[in-house]
Amino acid sequence: MRGRKVPSFYLTMSLKNTVEELVAGALQENPSLFLIDLKVHPDNRIEVIIDGDQGVTVDDCIAVSRAVEHNLDREEQDFALQVMSAGVSEGITHQRQYQKNVGRKLKVKTAEDKVEGELVSVTDDGITLVWKTREPKPVGKGKVTVTKEANIAFKDIREAKVMITF
Repeated sequence: MRGRKVPSFYLTMSLKNTVEELVAGALQENPSLFLIDLKVHPDNRIEVIIDGDQGVTVDDCIAVSRAVEHNLDREEQDFALQVMSAGVSEGITHQRQYQKNVGRKLKVKTAEDKVEGELVSVTDDGITLVWKTREPKPVGKGKVTVTKEANIAFKDIREAKVMITF
């Protein structure tokens, strides 16, 4: 390989594998944290998004950042590192995120439907949402409030977001 330049794709993949191992090690130090996403861009910009069963603190982000940064050699490869917590606007992508949001209102999109309701339970296969709606009375005029429930499998969820209420 002397005289041949290694394509940047291979350097990026190698860097990504190394960063994945370092992040996994850092998350083992704090089992309440988990990885949501890890990207290594062609310009060696590294983005790590984490979440936690009880949320994520700045100190958690710093600990993961240090675990990665202190174990990479800048002489070998220049990089920029950003470790952040999952934002509310990002949506829910990991099963543990659903568990920590039980009791909160979610907006869930499937291929056929959009449902907004309170997340009341999480199983290995999916979630259960409950909400109240007004429907016409079966007999006579007017409307009545009814409680609806939807069981949605994880495989059917296209997007899920926590609805912020003030």
